[in-house]
Amino acid sequence: MTAARFLGLLGAGLSAFVYRRYRRDIRRARERVGTGSTIAQTPSGPIEYALAGEGRPLLVVHGAGGGFDQAMYLAQPLVSSGFRVITMSRFGYLRTPLPANASAAAQADAHADLLDALGIPSAALIGASAGAPSAMQFALRHPKRTVALVLLVPAAYPFHAAQRRSGAAPRRISPRTEILFDTALKSDFLFWLAPRIARRTVLRGILATPPPVVERASDDERARVAGVLDRILPVSSRRLGLRNDASITSSLPRYELERIAAPTLIVSAEDDLFGTWEGARYSAEHIPSARFIGCPSGGHLWVGHQREVMAEIAGFLRSAA
Repeated sequence: MTAARFLGLLGAGLSAFVYRRYRRDIRRARERVGTGSTIAQTPSGPIEYALAGEGRPLLVVHGAGGGFDQAMYLAQPLVSSGFRVITMSRFGYLRTPLPANASAAAQADAHADLLDALGIPSAALIGASAGAPSAMQFALRHPKRTVALVLLVPAAYPFHAAQRRSGAAPRRISPRTEILFDTALKSDFLFWLAPRIARRTVLRGILATPPPVVERASDDERARVAGVLDRILPVSSRRLGLRNDASITSSLPRYELERIAAPTLIVSAEDDLFGTWEGARYSAEHIPSARFIGCPSGGHLWVGHQREVMAEIAGFLRSAA
């Protein structure tokens, strides 16, 4: 057998092995998102949601690339802390369709419609990342229903506006990250493959977390990061929501932060590669009853600070109820 033929057969064998692994993992991902949720028919349209735990109601609003499943994964420590956690798939994610008006304000009203469908008059809210705009809008549009507000690594004003005022150059995306966004986020297979061949690029570009932070983290924290990545699959069922979130967060206006009356806790990490630190601090300075917790490192997933952040959130929510 020639070397060329041997290499060809080896390549074909490896390709078949990789594809079998992909088929197994994507099947599991589709089975996961195909169970454990319910559809509520609301004035805002069908909304997919899930419930877990007992206690005070807590609505968890997921970020870009999420869904009811990823939000529930992130909220498990709060389920264990005695809260009745409600998670949903926002507009364009999984089984919640994308309506013509999918603005942050429309999403906030959809959150209220979901609570109505569940017979819940008021709740605390956690708005994570790109879920923060609709969580803030909920607090503004439905103040009597907002028991407390947590903004976790929030997409918030004034990141882009501050850059324009200061004349600073926009943060450049590396060519490898641009390729990642243009390819992996459009294909289940490519998204599955990306962490296996370009893990550091995925950590930086998708999870906005410096790779050394993850590499130095505990086994539990690395497993949590892997779990978040797993729960972006199938990305094909989240694509419309991702595109909508990109549109909303690219030009966030300044909300009337001074009118947010609910007790508010805001958390960010200084090395969050999505740049949430300044917006989080700005929001904390202008929301009258806000408290800010800043992690010196940890990236967009606050890696290395999970226990303390969840403990702070649980304690805050108990005190605010």
